[in-house]
Amino acid sequence: MEPTPSQTVGPFFGYGLPFPGGSDVAPAGHPDAVSVHGFVYDGEGNPIPDAILDFWQAAPDGSRAGSPGSLRVDTSNGRLLGRDGVRFTGFGRVGTDGDGHWALRTFAPAPDAPYLAVCVFARGLLHHLFTRIYFPGAPEDALLAGLSPERRATLLARPESDRVLRFDVRLQGGEAEETVFLDFG
Repeated sequence: MEPTPSQTVGPFFGYGLPFPGGSDVAPAGHPDAVSVHGFVYDGEGNPIPDAILDFWQAAPDGSRAGSPGSLRVDTSNGRLLGRDGVRFTGFGRVGTDGDGHWALRTFAPAPDAPYLAVCVFARGLLHHLFTRIYFPGAPEDALLAGLSPERRATLLARPESDRVLRFDVRLQGGEAEETVFLDFG
């Protein structure tokens, strides 16, 4: 039997998973769009240049259905077109660059689902990791309330400027450094 991707150590994610416009969850030029960016770091603090991050979120009105359109295909030639640039789909996929940096354009999450859900794929991980990004001022939910202040801080995006937030993912480190990851097992 052939090994599955989770049984094989990458870095192979960047070849087949990204799609055009994967970082554009909010339409370009939308006045309510927010940019979120950061780096993915390994246990020694080195940036990971070939990680992939998937993002899911509820629409600003709280709906969770989203609109189809992230993976549109040109029926004439089968090529992947990506987003239509207009509709909010609630899903994004971003690869890190050579410096381990990623960026996403989206909307602030709805108060009843006050986070971006994140799935991290990276070399050396036999299974992907799940975490969340909470925006400043978001209502505290049960997950945040159950964490110590040090651990809670690893899930909070920091404002850098107007409508720009920073969130770094640290795969390992001390309690105040390593990002909180969720176990859905």
